[in-house]
Amino acid sequence: MKFDAILIEPRRAAMTSAGHWRTNTANDYFEAALAAKADELALSSITVATSARRDFTWAELDRMANRVAVGLTRLGLERDDVVSCQLPNSWQFVATYLGCARIGAVFNPLMPIFREHELLFMLRHGEAKVFIVPKTFRNFDHEAMAEGMRAQLPDLRQIVVEGGSGDNSFERLLADPELDNEPDLQRIVTANRPGPDDVHQLIYTSGTTGEPKGVMHTSNTMYSNLIPFSERLGLTSDDVIAMASPMAHQTGFMYGLLMPVYLQARFILFDSWDKRLKGQMVQDDGITFTMASTPFLMDLTSAVDEHKFDSSSLRIFLCAGTAIPGAVVERARQVMPGTKVVSAWGMTENGAVTVVDPRDEDERSINTDGFPLPGMEVQIRDHDGSVCKPGQEGELYVRGCSNFGGYLKRPQLNATDEDGWFDSGDIARVDDRGYIRICGRSKDIIIRGAENIPVIEVESILFKHPAINRVSIVGYPDERLGERACAFVTLKPGASFDLEEMKRFLQEHRLAVQYWPERLEIRDSLPATASGKVQKFALRNMLREEAGSA
Repeated sequence: MKFDAILIEPRRAAMTSAGHWRTNTANDYFEAALAAKADELALSSITVATSARRDFTWAELDRMANRVAVGLTRLGLERDDVVSCQLPNSWQFVATYLGCARIGAVFNPLMPIFREHELLFMLRHGEAKVFIVPKTFRNFDHEAMAEGMRAQLPDLRQIVVEGGSGDNSFERLLADPELDNEPDLQRIVTANRPGPDDVHQLIYTSGTTGEPKGVMHTSNTMYSNLIPFSERLGLTSDDVIAMASPMAHQTGFMYGLLMPVYLQARFILFDSWDKRLKGQMVQDDGITFTMASTPFLMDLTSAVDEHKFDSSSLRIFLCAGTAIPGAVVERARQVMPGTKVVSAWGMTENGAVTVVDPRDEDERSINTDGFPLPGMEVQIRDHDGSVCKPGQEGELYVRGCSNFGGYLKRPQLNATDEDGWFDSGDIARVDDRGYIRICGRSKDIIIRGAENIPVIEVESILFKHPAINRVSIVGYPDERLGERACAFVTLKPGASFDLEEMKRFLQEHRLAVQYWPERLEIRDSLPATASGKVQKFALRNMLREEAGSA
């Protein structure tokens, strides 16, 4: 595969001279951890359904990574070939990534929730040579799905099945102890290692816009984010980092895998979410840092409160992806007084760009999404391209060290101008302290009778209602006003809510009538990405389909 990461070269000199881009790669950081802590516990891999646990020292993880590297080489993989991996969070996922890094293969993590429609596009587009799947996960037969697609994937050489029993099993092809005896091992794991500016990850956007794009990252674009990120949060090798967000999502991959390796810190991976088990392990394993979206913070707070777990080790719960309602922060601080809730904003294309400092007052995480990490700049632009004043909403542009290398085979979509500014697609404002606040996606703006509805603010108010569990507001067409607003909500068990109660509540909070949603849809659940971010495009599609069938 030839990767067209055209956004790397134009900023190489500036990023290198500023010290943001270095010569280190994932291989270098792992070897440093191995040298320092070979026999210390590195990884705990948790299978939630069975509570099964497997622990690895750094030396044991190194051995597994070498086995994968040898196994992939025997399957004919070469440098810059793409290995697609649909495994849940697990030691096999980690070993596969580390093995790919050692032979220069490009790692392509894929969400376990993806099915044929998404996978056929991504596997073809990325020209995947190997596709690694679980035999089953959450009662779905991934092996059967993969085999059913094989005839439509001309570049695919091998399907590998974790937990399988045949000749194509992960255990036989990539984890067999016999692979330790490879006489050419040293050459295999060193001869084709990628450099710091070579593409080593291909990851597809999470799907909030409905159109997947293949994001290309290098070691430099990722570690130039991870290093200042961990420094701002005060993370060190003494931390215990837990991750339940899928590692096929950039949150899980960067901050649940790459960051612990860089820090030489112990990390714990959950293959799915279970609030009680997570709370138990905060207590028993001394978890100090975790990162997920707001619903998971709510769940963990509930588990700690219900089961009286000792949460004193947990210093930071970082929330990104959506605004954190003040009521959620207040409850978390009451139940887990030693835990600082920190907000952040970022994208698959650039990792976390803005992060609140843990030393900031709590209101910063409630009312802002942080300020830029070193090496990154943000700019808020008006519709005419002029830079907005503090407090004025506009289009959010990002520039700096952790921006991606471009979209694979789609350079026309890179959305980066000649000065290096990337159009995030978000609407935001910046305050006089340099903290930003995401106000919505540019496509999510609702313009009702020439009046911009402050969607995030309305959602935040409704979230305070005791009956509401989740809320998301989208626009729908209206002949007279252009658009009107519809509130989709899910309710807490046993609760009731209707349009009249919504109006009463918004009036109680003195919200301008023009901003009130004129339609209410109560659903059992809302379509969301695995990281918990509501897919507003799917909600808009629901409204269009219902209107078309009326």
